[in-house]
Amino acid sequence: MAASNGHLPRTSAALREEIERTRADLATSVSALKVEVAEVTDWRQWVRKHPYACVGTAFLVGYLVGSRR
Repeated sequence: MAASNGHLPRTSAALREEIERTRADLATSVSALKVEVAEVTDWRQWVRKHPYACVGTAFLVGYLVGSRR
């Protein structure tokens, strides 16, 4: 017997299985997001990838701070 949305009604066991699968997918996604955020916010990684830009920025900031007497 089909439900009003055209799909067969799901059993409670099937729903539990889908919830567990969704929880596992969510946990994996959250873990991947944590790693990505840690990489993006790590200043050492920025210096490794863009050494000249970082040195130039540090020089510019030092100059601006030093010239504000």
